[in-house]
Amino acid sequence: MALEIIINAAREETRVALLEKGEITELYIDRKRDRGIGGNIYKGKVIRVLPGMQAAFVDIGLEKAAFLYVSEVSANIEEYAKMMEDETGEARLEFEGDTVEAVKAKRTSSVLIEDLLQEGQEIMVQVIKEPIGTKGPRVTTYVTLPGRYLVYMPTIEHIGISRRIEDEAERKRLRELINRLKKSGSGYIIRTVSEGVSEEEFKADIEFLELLWQNIQQKRDKLAAPNLLHTDLDIVFRVVRDLFTPKVDKLVVDSRQEYLQIKEFLDSFLPRLSSRLELYEKDEPIFDAYELEIEISRALGKKVWLKSGGYIVIDHTEALTAIDVNTGRYVGKRNPEETILKTNLEAVKEIAYQLRLRNIGGIIIIDFIDMLKEKNRKKVFNALQEALSGDKARTNIQQISELGLVEMSRKRTREDLLRSLCEPCAYCEGKGYQKSATTICYEIFREIRRSAASSTSSKIMVTVNPAVANLLYDEERQGIDELESRYKKKISIKADPNLHQEQYDIVFI
Repeated sequence: MALEIIINAAREETRVALLEKGEITELYIDRKRDRGIGGNIYKGKVIRVLPGMQAAFVDIGLEKAAFLYVSEVSANIEEYAKMMEDETGEARLEFEGDTVEAVKAKRTSSVLIEDLLQEGQEIMVQVIKEPIGTKGPRVTTYVTLPGRYLVYMPTIEHIGISRRIEDEAERKRLRELINRLKKSGSGYIIRTVSEGVSEEEFKADIEFLELLWQNIQQKRDKLAAPNLLHTDLDIVFRVVRDLFTPKVDKLVVDSRQEYLQIKEFLDSFLPRLSSRLELYEKDEPIFDAYELEIEISRALGKKVWLKSGGYIVIDHTEALTAIDVNTGRYVGKRNPEETILKTNLEAVKEIAYQLRLRNIGGIIIIDFIDMLKEKNRKKVFNALQEALSGDKARTNIQQISELGLVEMSRKRTREDLLRSLCEPCAYCEGKGYQKSATTICYEIFREIRRSAASSTSSKIMVTVNPAVANLLYDEERQGIDELESRYKKKISIKADPNLHQEQYDIVFI
């Protein structure tokens, strides 16, 4: 499969697109004024313990308190030794064959939240789930530090291996190698990119991760709660670390500064991939050149048309996402059952694609067109399983019901694309969505960059909704100044209350 990574790095935001066979399948957006907190490590203070829910709220210095389940609280290791001694008096603290989730379950199966935490207690936690909607972040005390080849677990005695490494001989080699290199009391998850990696490369990764952990502990001992102890890499280097593997044909970036930093990193740590890095230097914006802007706009719409003439409708609610499949303009030839089956099978591929592109998570209900024959329902269900097999997010799918409904879940760790780029619409009292003023500002910046280089005009007049104008005058003024300096053109902003927030007019004078 042809894989490409396209990075559009601007002053105000960085966008990363993962392409499979030329088609965008995943999109990551990092806005400098609105950077995510996933993976961050904090020294927090317990502000409330909830025995009825076996959970606690932790102040980590953000607007919303973090939520901590009892299964995510590590108790004192000596207490575990006492708790898990068998009749021979031998402590059983290793869970070599278990998953990390099983390790946590064993360690907390007979422990209550009120025995582990009390109000006012200071603890170190890591964000495992970003704030979503009205919910605060989810945190854990089981810290994990991702490296290039390994994920370091300083508080869990465990070795895990990516399921995508299927060769049993290689799995055995990796397990034995890491078991020999790791320190007692800690563990590692071996990542997919580790296949075929040498012992020297693992040693370098382990040394870096252990030094990083030491620095975090030193900060914890010095700083008062609540306080930030560690932030994850920015999106560009997370992509290089997590996605840029030998399976990727090329990584293309349109910023010379980012290009040079990535090249320096690759030359030092991944020289065999250095030749696959490319700097995009054409005048046409990189996302336009790869026709990605159209796909992003399409991903914000409710209705998605299928090639046959059918369509799917994607509706977001507070509790779940509903996807409805319709035949639309497709009427088939003779047999209605064949027409329905063909539409459903075509919809399966588009649904799997849209779930990844829009990063839709949580509970999902798919309403396929009713099929009379059981064998056809099985065909559609099997096709859905196969289409989702390449999705990195964990999914759980239930069989198609008699009503043609599929209940499924998809792991959600960050905001979906709609909530990231849009905000509730003031025009319809929150019943729908509109692009945020920030998103419109950045669209205007891209439109000016797209046209200014080839224009001989000396002035640009931008007419926008007052909400967008206020943002351009204030928080995004630096972006306007940068464009004026770069293209030697005066940019004037005019507010027009008659314009919808998503509407704007750019005139080169």
